Amino acid sequence: MATIGTFTANADGSFSGAIRTLTLNVKNVRIRPCEKSGERGPDYRVSADGADLGAAWKKTSKDNNEYLSMKLDDISFGEPVNAALVVIDGTHTLVWSRSAAKAD
Repeated sequence: MATIGTFTANADGSFSGAIRTLTLNVKNVRIRPCEKSGERGPDYRVSADGADLGAAWKKTSKDNNEYLSMKLDDISFGEPVNAALVVIDGTHTLVWSRSAAKAD
């Protein structure tokens, strides 16, 4: 699991922060609550400088901890990236881990 971002929770229910990897350095990322469109629709939209980066859904872990499951996408990505916004040591941290290869 790799940390690719840190965020601050805002009073309006949104989060603001940055995402940084070896090839990506986005500083003005916003995760904003949105009106849910159907049962499977996202709870949040993710954007940076007016560009849509993805969506997030509220989830609860097996340990009963709340987190946001995120799907990020960009034209420069080979495929969408799945990440999770979790609280680690009191900080909202965006973590990512590579999916296991599917068995043939």
